[in-house]
Amino acid sequence: MTRRVFSGGRVLDGTGAPAAPADVVVEGGRIVEVGSGLDGDEVVDCTGATVLPGLFDCHVHVMMSGVDTLRQLQTPFGYGYYEALHNLRRTLAQGITSVRDAGGADLGVAEAVRSGLIAGPRMQIAISMLSQTGGHGDGWHVCGADLPIFAPHPGRPATVVDGPDEMRRTVRQLLRAGADVIKVATSGGVLSARDDPRHPHFRAAELDVLVEEAEAAGVYVMSHAQGAGGIKAAVRAGIRSIEHGIFLDDEAIDLMLQRGTWLVPTLAAPRAVLAAVAAGASLPQTVIDKARNVQAAHDESIGRAIAAGVKVAMGTDSGVGPHGDNLTELGLMADCGMRPEQAWHATTLSAAELLGVADQLGSLEPGKRADVVVLEGDATDLTGLSGRVREVWRDGELVATGGATVEAGTVAPR
Repeated sequence: MTRRVFSGGRVLDGTGAPAAPADVVVEGGRIVEVGSGLDGDEVVDCTGATVLPGLFDCHVHVMMSGVDTLRQLQTPFGYGYYEALHNLRRTLAQGITSVRDAGGADLGVAEAVRSGLIAGPRMQIAISMLSQTGGHGDGWHVCGADLPIFAPHPGRPATVVDGPDEMRRTVRQLLRAGADVIKVATSGGVLSARDDPRHPHFRAAELDVLVEEAEAAGVYVMSHAQGAGGIKAAVRAGIRSIEHGIFLDDEAIDLMLQRGTWLVPTLAAPRAVLAAVAAGASLPQTVIDKARNVQAAHDESIGRAIAAGVKVAMGTDSGVGPHGDNLTELGLMADCGMRPEQAWHATTLSAAELLGVADQLGSLEPGKRADVVVLEGDATDLTGLSGRVREVWRDGELVATGGATVEAGTVAPR
């Protein structure tokens, strides 16, 4: 086996320790040593760069490439799969070697990445999002048309449910379809025209059944939760992570601290909606109004949660906005009070802990899988990160360089 040493740079190992000059040695797809003056059969010159663990984005939608209702209506069904291939490559080239797809990608997409048929980060998939009638995942429009964000198909069950029995059955259908995580909307949202982000959705009995079924299958639950009521209902039910957290109040923050609940802020999301509108996207006026109204509250809520010590993992909601700009989220988190080291920790070991893979990924420590990112310059400078990723290595193999993926061939279709 080749002993490869990443030499000459500063190492930010993901554990929370500050960056320092060091070498990282990789062999057989694993990290075997981190220290000074190490040697190897091959040397990766990291002069002028920071060496990081593979990065995480805990909230993406690889089957989406922006929000535009008219475009959605005019896009052929199968086109989204080819968009996913492009989006996965762009994400990997950013140094993001692991993602949690929060709705859209089905088992076929995840298996194509896992088998090496297409390039992309490791994936955990939610497949779709559980919603009550009239909730964030209900695609009903006043004209009578039904246009869900994630339309049901043989690999993606219908997920508008009401009552504990429907909830139980649909969770089991999602698990059968290959879900690695269950996603539920416990509040309204911005992109759904007929609900209010501040209103709580689902009752305690429905959420209790959801968590019971997920725990029985050994998977976590993530909650789209924007209003304080929906956030608190999710936390009390034992849901692992709150996505967005736009209208956090003090009680919600205290509950999250008591229960150890994670927060995935997705600060880029409302900004992406407004950018799409400015570029001419066709969206209902109610959606545009909500996007304009939530951004300041969102930033303020996340700032208070960070100051209180709520556990944070990085997520962007890419798909609502463009893929390949994921690392701009770190600067937005810093604007809400995170130090650069905290923002990187949220993008590495904290995210790995949220996804339940910290024993293998998230930090540069001996024995862990050799996901390595070489970033130009000082990691405390969070500007222009998207253009500063020099190399991306996954399991000790070069998978992207200079912002583009390295095609290593494909496997034979099964």
